[in-house]
Amino acid sequence: MATFVGIVREDPVESSSSKVRYLEYEAFEEVATQKLQELRDDLTKREGIVDVSIHHVVDRLRVGDVSLIIAVLGTRRRFVFPVLEEAVERVKKEVPIWKKEFTSDNAYWVENVPSSQDSKDRQ
Repeated sequence: MATFVGIVREDPVESSSSKVRYLEYEAFEEVATQKLQELRDDLTKREGIVDVSIHHVVDRLRVGDVSLIIAVLGTRRRFVFPVLEEAVERVKKEVPIWKKEFTSDNAYWVENVPSSQDSKDRQ
């Protein structure tokens, strides 16, 4: 089993000297629930995957709070890790959940970006 736990960070997505105070997540709940189930069903069909669990919080979260938990259970780690990474990317891309960052001097909606771009922006 492999897990991913997304935690609210204090460094904002947009370039800014101010720190994140809190985030607010909103969702189109009926569609988000359906998309999460479709994603779990699709990923569970993969070779070597036994089960997938995904939970995304929709609420106001402070720095250090958990926003996303994904667990992938498989027969071998070589099957599990790629599916875990794909699950994270697909949640960001396919599920109608939106994040608004609140800093000490600004508030803005965050556009979902691929992890490769996200990591480049934060270096």
